[in-house]
Amino acid sequence: MAALCYLPSCHRSVSKLLSNSKSQGHLHPNLSVSNSNPNPNISGVGLQTRRRSSSFSIKASTTAFAPLEHSESTSLGEIIRSDFPILRQKVNGRDLVYLDNAATSQKPNYVLKALKDYYESSNSNVHRGVHYLSQKATTAYENAREKIADFINASDHTEIVFTRNATEAINLVANSWGDLNLGFGDEILLTVAEHHSAIVPWQMVAKKKGASLKYIGLTAGEVPDIEQLKKALSKKTKLVVTHHVSNTLGSVLPIEDIVIWSHEVGARVLLDACQSVPHMMVDVQKLNVDFLVASSHKMCGPTGIGFLYGKSNLLSSMPPFLGGGEMISDVFQDYSTYAEPPSRFEAGTPAIAEAIGLGAAIEYLSGIGMQRIHDYERELADYLYYSLTSIPNVRVYGPAPSEIIHRAALCSFNVENIHPTDIATILNEEYGVAIRSGHHCAQPLHRYFGVNASARASLYFYNTKEEVDHFIEALRETIKFFSI
Repeated sequence: MAALCYLPSCHRSVSKLLSNSKSQGHLHPNLSVSNSNPNPNISGVGLQTRRRSSSFSIKASTTAFAPLEHSESTSLGEIIRSDFPILRQKVNGRDLVYLDNAATSQKPNYVLKALKDYYESSNSNVHRGVHYLSQKATTAYENAREKIADFINASDHTEIVFTRNATEAINLVANSWGDLNLGFGDEILLTVAEHHSAIVPWQMVAKKKGASLKYIGLTAGEVPDIEQLKKALSKKTKLVVTHHVSNTLGSVLPIEDIVIWSHEVGARVLLDACQSVPHMMVDVQKLNVDFLVASSHKMCGPTGIGFLYGKSNLLSSMPPFLGGGEMISDVFQDYSTYAEPPSRFEAGTPAIAEAIGLGAAIEYLSGIGMQRIHDYERELADYLYYSLTSIPNVRVYGPAPSEIIHRAALCSFNVENIHPTDIATILNEEYGVAIRSGHHCAQPLHRYFGVNASARASLYFYNTKEEVDHFIEALRETIKFFSI
């Protein structure tokens, strides 16, 4: 393959070239199941209930959903697209084809309504008032925590800490658990395919504590080398930081095995689940991870909110990350005592509306069914991969799908001698197709491949094979455009 063109002048000239060549409020009624949840404090659909009690007296309303009725020939994406108003718009006169879901997902009417309802009927601060609105807001906020705990099968809702995003969640662990437990000569084990947010905080803490970061490479099949990881584990390893699903390779790692091997040497495991929690069933008790992080905005929820899952014994042993209101037990002039988790890690007024919106997103996803979403996206993943690899001079990164290798519904790729940003620009301006270009917050991985950037198409359950076809045809035409 010839060297890829990454000259800055390539994409700056696209607009000029284009100017010379210019010639698509509620949960879908056919996509739900009835709410049989016996716990009135959790207004979820299909959520696992557990024996926990709420200290809040105002119950969140439950929502009944209509049964699923559709033709066998109708795809999941076609059924639920009407729930997402943003997908109905046009871009440069073309129907929008949104294929940047690994960066952020779109929001259904059900979530938008939850945000609107909060501000119109419940807006108040939480945990601080005895009046009606404060109690109502507190109940909705804590119910959202319960929904997250059920969604990932945490053993208790107190194992869920609200954070601003997954990045903040990792920084919390790094600056609390890491600062307390890491020392000179200790090792943090990562793969070369990690997101920057799973690398940079540990670089910072390791530098301060005298620890070191150790990276695992890829196999010939372009997946993180799990056997290498197993061999690299030692008594020096204090933490393994790994993704569940790579946002660039699309590969899915055997987390249960990694956790078993790590625990055998006394190491903890932090799992970046940003690309798995929105797309498949994730059970933290089955995986037995010590920490897990995820972001709301990648799973149909609002921006500005994410969460940390941590085992109760670990969270209880960790010092606060931020100081201020809400995270205290008592404050004196010269010292303070701290609240129990999760309050200990939620200083100040939290993102209340966003947490409630995330709870609504979980209801929405659960109403569809995570296994159904996963199965549908596997079809889309294979369709996208083989459609892309059928185009000459296209290099797709990551493993080929097979009976034993599951790829997520995303592909990072490059086209010989064409800058990925040029491709993304043409696709947007000429065809209304939204994809990502750049390093996807994975520069070490791109350097591993000897490239600076790649293009990425990433799908979600509201996408369709017809959209993939449109993208592939637009990409073929874009390649022809640059060969003129």
